[in-house]
Amino acid sequence: LYRISQLAKNDKPIANRIKIWAENPSQFRLSSRAHRTKSQKAQIKSGRSVPARIMKFDSSGLESTASVFGTAGSELVDGFSAAPAFELPTTTDFDGFQKEAVQMVKPAKGTTTLAFIFKDGVIVAADSRASMGGYISSQSVKKIIEINPYMLGTMAGGAADCQFWHRNLGIKCRLHELTNKRRISVTGASKLLANILFSYRGMGLSVGTMIAGWDETGPGLYYVDSEGGRLKGTRFSVGSGSPYAYGVLDSGYRADMSIEEAAELGRRAIYHATFRDGASGGVASVYYVGPDGWKKLSGDDVSELHYKYYPVVPTEAPEPDRMVEA
Repeated sequence: LYRISQLAKNDKPIANRIKIWAENPSQFRLSSRAHRTKSQKAQIKSGRSVPARIMKFDSSGLESTASVFGTAGSELVDGFSAAPAFELPTTTDFDGFQKEAVQMVKPAKGTTTLAFIFKDGVIVAADSRASMGGYISSQSVKKIIEINPYMLGTMAGGAADCQFWHRNLGIKCRLHELTNKRRISVTGASKLLANILFSYRGMGLSVGTMIAGWDETGPGLYYVDSEGGRLKGTRFSVGSGSPYAYGVLDSGYRADMSIEEAAELGRRAIYHATFRDGASGGVASVYYVGPDGWKKLSGDDVSELHYKYYPVVPTEAPEPDRMVEA
């Protein structure tokens, strides 16, 4: 554009040819000495005609040609005045573009999930309530999802996001097993999920999960979220009821517990979370992951657990006071 503007300032015939092109671009031809081949130069010396090179000039993105052609090329402005204009984006943060709008329509969610390692393996427990704001949409959601026979994942956040990415992780773990002739480790599976979620960071995913399992190194437990964060630990709780579950879990946790004691601790922590958190409820499911794989230990309705932990003791009605005769 700069070169053409200089030619237009100093050479009126070229300016006229550009103006003609503006009116009928298909007829515009411009020969350039710099791009002539040796055979073309030989043809010019011998007096023969040389086919002109077609030069395409795109002006679709120009809103004004004043800064290009200046005042000397004002006769070209008429040809570009009808060029279409487009609006430039007003933001440079494309990861966070309209993130507020996504948050406005995202329904509130609530759940309680927990997992902890003890001497015999890993205990995983969760409730079964799904909510949309103040509306309880389901009381029977399966929040503990199988990844492979030796690994489980928990679901907290958006139900669709968690279910899809856990199924996707299960497929990738199976492909790894078929390719390498060995099961993927808990560390590898959690890192694989964290890398996937990190690549979608800022796109509205809502995932808070724990990956619990048993591999060649023993029991493993990792926390992974939709921002790509990944933490290793011995006990975690995720969801709106997690502060209440942590209170029971931290006070009763021991590494040398038996399987029955560990299952009871997980069941009791889920119950107390559902008792205090309105977004958690339904059925308290408890799973155990050990050297032989995972298995479900129990699934108790939290309303029945309430009477187990707080039994109603019938009391006799007090006798009415006897009237004292005067």
